[in-house]
Amino acid sequence: MSQTASNTPHLPLEVIVNSSLRATPLIALFAAFLAVLGLIPKIDLPLGVPITLQTLGVMLAGCMLGPKRGLQALLLFLFAVALGLPLLSGGRGGLGVFFAPSSGYLLGWPLGALVTGWLMALLPSRSPRSAMVSAFIAAALGGLGVVHVCGVVGLVVLAQLSWPQALLGTLAFVPGDLIKCGLCAMVVHTVARGMPDWRFGGHTI
Repeated sequence: MSQTASNTPHLPLEVIVNSSLRATPLIALFAAFLAVLGLIPKIDLPLGVPITLQTLGVMLAGCMLGPKRGLQALLLFLFAVALGLPLLSGGRGGLGVFFAPSSGYLLGWPLGALVTGWLMALLPSRSPRSAMVSAFIAAALGGLGVVHVCGVVGLVVLAQLSWPQALLGTLAFVPGDLIKCGLCAMVVHTVARGMPDWRFGGHTI
């Protein structure tokens, strides 16, 4: 076997290892970003589900990191919350938050980031304008739609609401979440202009 052939199998492994090492800080950074968004005061609603800016972090994680790393960033964040760190808006943390009426939305964050990243990878992002439009669509379907579906299920199961009540209740969050989709699109547009090599919805390195 030639020298070239014997060295070929080692190259993909080296690339994969280096890629993973470079991605780890980004995953931790977005988890920390979610925690920072939690410092912004929440707005409590009678439904028992607060309005927070942390869903914006879910959308951005999917658009910027892609499905796999976006999912990992959200799982890391929720793991820290489960350990008791007060990272959710209002200084909430611990296992109890996963059994509250809002837990459906909370547990939907990783799935929302996954779907947002997957859609962002499929949609065009070759120009800042196309990336911005794609980010809005991906955030609306993943960071808003998927999270709200999970939230409605949580309201029915944990808050004992009927399906019509839960669906009506979640509509109160839609206008604010659409604004977050717009903010996410604006951030993506800014990054696309300043860092044209950024591969949205996929590997950033």
